[in-house]
Amino acid sequence: MFGPFERMVAWRYLRARKGERFVSVTAAFSLAGIALGVAALIIVMAVMNGFRQDLVGRIIGLNGHLTVQPEKGRALPGYASLAARLRGLPGIEQVSPTVEGQVLLTGESGGAGGGVVRGIAPEELRARRTIARGIRRGSLAEFGGEDTVVVGLRLANRMGLRLGDRLTLVLPQARGADFSVAPKQRGFRVVAMFELGMPEYDGRQVFVPLGAAQDFFGLPEAVSQLELLVEDPTQVAPVTAAVRAALAGQPFRIADWQGANSSIYAAVVVERNVMFLILTLIVVVAAFNIISSLTMLVKDKGRDIAILRTMGAGSGAILRIFLLCGATVGCGGTLIGFGLGLGIATNFDTLRAGLLALQGTPFFRPELLFLTQLPSVVEPREVITVLAMGLGLSLLATLYPSWRAARIDPAQALRHG
Repeated sequence: MFGPFERMVAWRYLRARKGERFVSVTAAFSLAGIALGVAALIIVMAVMNGFRQDLVGRIIGLNGHLTVQPEKGRALPGYASLAARLRGLPGIEQVSPTVEGQVLLTGESGGAGGGVVRGIAPEELRARRTIARGIRRGSLAEFGGEDTVVVGLRLANRMGLRLGDRLTLVLPQARGADFSVAPKQRGFRVVAMFELGMPEYDGRQVFVPLGAAQDFFGLPEAVSQLELLVEDPTQVAPVTAAVRAALAGQPFRIADWQGANSSIYAAVVVERNVMFLILTLIVVVAAFNIISSLTMLVKDKGRDIAILRTMGAGSGAILRIFLLCGATVGCGGTLIGFGLGLGIATNFDTLRAGLLALQGTPFFRPELLFLTQLPSVVEPREVITVLAMGLGLSLLATLYPSWRAARIDPAQALRHG
């Protein structure tokens, strides 16, 4: 498309000579603007993807991807056979019967507060990777029997609990054998503490063995719900449809994590899209800089264009010369931004650790600790979209100034030059 003559002239025009520094500096700023805009888009989109993946992983890793609950009441009898049926469905990784309820908590040191107790089989809690990775004190290996408990670290600090301390669970309105209402309480030994970086879980959640929870809440042969973990949480909808089909006509409520956390998930998606639009404006502004710098170059080279036309260069050759000038700035900046953004996004952990070490203080408060461990997830499709957008805007920005250069009348340019 571009011949040797056109490439040579375009290169000479891009080089700054005495008296033409301003045009060259403007082109350099345009290149830098495109590069920074594309790099910022790639980096921010990767961080937003990591934030979404990490946040969703923490939420669904604790609560399960899919839940089956009774339509009426709080008890789900016959859960063992129901769990066995659901384990046979494709795409399901784990089925965990759980008992859940709100209680009052009191510690040995006198601390007290409210909490949410969840009864779960010890081996199934140990299989929850989110909890296993979040253990800060103690070990899940000791979780079992009838008197052990795993608590959130924030809750433990607030109540002054240490490993081995007794934590008393109080059920304010337990119904006795004579149908009288009286508080029910039971002590448990703290064997582990977890931290997910989310205050609503770290400050309220308590795990006890399933059998102990059934006895404490008066559900000896029942559970509150079944929690299902699927192989691919992003493809939970087909599994939900399969579970609904398997339980059709039975009195169960079935909900997946996307529906239960729809507001949080939608907020993250909207924020990601808004960030994309805002940062795209940086690239658009840089593209306008290409238009202005190329327009100034055309005006500055009007006499040269007239001479080239009188020597036999056609309007198509002039058009291609200035297209090449603009494309070199725009596409060069896009490719530089692509390399810079991809390099930072793929080495985000190393760079973040260096920044934290230089600053010496954490960027976020302790309750938002998980943000300091935010991963960067690069999605090839998004990177290709950003790259294509940068190249497209750069090429579009060169069209009008190049067209104006090709339409310059040689006689008029020489007369007024």
